Amino acid sequence: MTKPTPLLFIVSSPSGAGKTTLCRRLLAEFGDLRFSVSHTTRKPRATEVDGRDYRFVDEAEFERMVAADMFLEWAFVHGNRYGTASAEVDAAAREGKDLVFDVDFQGARQIKARHPGAVTVFVLPPSLDELKRRLRSRGTESPESLVRRFEAAQAEIAQHGLFDYLLVNDDLSAAYGRLRAVLLAERIRHDRVAHLATDILGI
Repeated sequence: MTKPTPLLFIVSSPSGAGKTTLCRRLLAEFGDLRFSVSHTTRKPRATEVDGRDYRFVDEAEFERMVAADMFLEWAFVHGNRYGTASAEVDAAAREGKDLVFDVDFQGARQIKARHPGAVTVFVLPPSLDELKRRLRSRGTESPESLVRRFEAAQAEIAQHGLFDYLLVNDDLSAAYGRLRAVLLAERIRHDRVAHLATDILGI
C-alpha cells in the first residue's frame, strides 16, 4: 500500500484563546498524531518541560540554526524568537504520523507557503474582554507584557483571512469537538487518500 505523506495540521490563536489546551486534548485522544515541538529563546514557564512544550535554546543557538536553514518557519513574537525545525516533518513521516503545530499566524503563513496542503485552523476567543480576563488569570504576565500581548492579540485576529477554518473557544468541550471534526474530515479528503482507491485497483 502506498504510504501517504503526513497531514500538517496547524492550530493558531492569540495568547489566551486556548490553542495549547485544545492541541493537548487532540494529542491525548489520537495516538497517531505527533506534536511539533518548537524552538524558542524565551525562558520556560514553571509548568513547562524542555523537549515537551518547547526546545529552549539561547540566542546564539537559534541564530546558528537560522544560518544553517534548519527552520521550516521562524519569527519574533513578544520579544522572543520561535521556530519550527524542518526535522519535525521528517520525523513525523518516519513514524507514519500526522503532525500538529501550535504556532502563531506568522508561522502558519510560512508553513503553508512551503506546504500548500497544510491545514490551518484559527482559534478565536469569545470576545476581547474574555481574552483579557484569561490573560490576567494566568498570573504569569507583568502589566507591561499583558498590554503587549493584548495589542498583539488584536493584530493576530485581524489575520483571520489566512486560515482555512475559524472556531470560537467559548466552551472548551464544544470547541474541541469542532477541532476534532476538522481533523477527521481533512484526513479523508480525496487528495490525501486517493491511494486507497488506486491500491484496490492495483494502479
